[in-house]
Amino acid sequence: MSLAIAAPTASSHFSSPLLTLAAPRRTPVSPLRRIGRPRMVAVASVPDPAAGPAEHTPWLIAGLGNPGGKYRGTRHNVGFEMVDRIALDEGITMNTIQSKSLLGVGSIGEVPVLLVKPQSYMNYSGEAIGPLAAYYQVPLRHILLIYDEMSLPNGVLRLQRKGGHGRHNGLQNVIENLDGCREFPRLSIGIGSPPGKMDTRAFLLQKFSSEERVQIDTALEQGVDAVRTLVLKGFSGSIERFNLMQKYKFHRV
Repeated sequence: MSLAIAAPTASSHFSSPLLTLAAPRRTPVSPLRRIGRPRMVAVASVPDPAAGPAEHTPWLIAGLGNPGGKYRGTRHNVGFEMVDRIALDEGITMNTIQSKSLLGVGSIGEVPVLLVKPQSYMNYSGEAIGPLAAYYQVPLRHILLIYDEMSLPNGVLRLQRKGGHGRHNGLQNVIENLDGCREFPRLSIGIGSPPGKMDTRAFLLQKFSSEERVQIDTALEQGVDAVRTLVLKGFSGSIERFNLMQKYKFHRV
């Protein structure tokens, strides 16, 4: 369950599934900052290595959360935290505004990536991500969504090729703005479930305890490695082993 804070705006639909990542059109920005025009070019990757050298299809990596200092460090904003951690580790600056989002343009290895933190508030995340995916012509298989998951223990990660929305309103809105398509990867970050009869909204806006914070920080470090592996190698055996390790990471024999 997620929080509805801002009023919805007109949604956009996901269009053609590939090929070129071009420089974005000039968009209105704050007069305090002039945004440069990122230069990124990529073409579709070669599915068969025997066919020739691989070329790199861009990735759109989006973390879900609510903008503003009021929500920083809360359970509902771990998607934002993961994107910030990826940006830090890969040397990508988050300084561009486009499609209701804060963007960072860079690469992981030689693969172009677009890091995204939607500023449209959680329940309307798709209104930011849908137009970006369409504009940059990113294929569904290269749209990675990162978000909080109450069905997983705190600090446990799960990387999937596709799936439903699991009653996560932010994820559901993204699916709606991708023409109902669900065949995109997602990295869910466990935040645990509300204790007793605690209100879900209050739980999502709660900050982590000191012990939980340590678990989340460790998860963010592990998540960066998982995202890097996914971008460079796809859903290989390494990802399967990662999920198995995460599933039992807090089990004691």
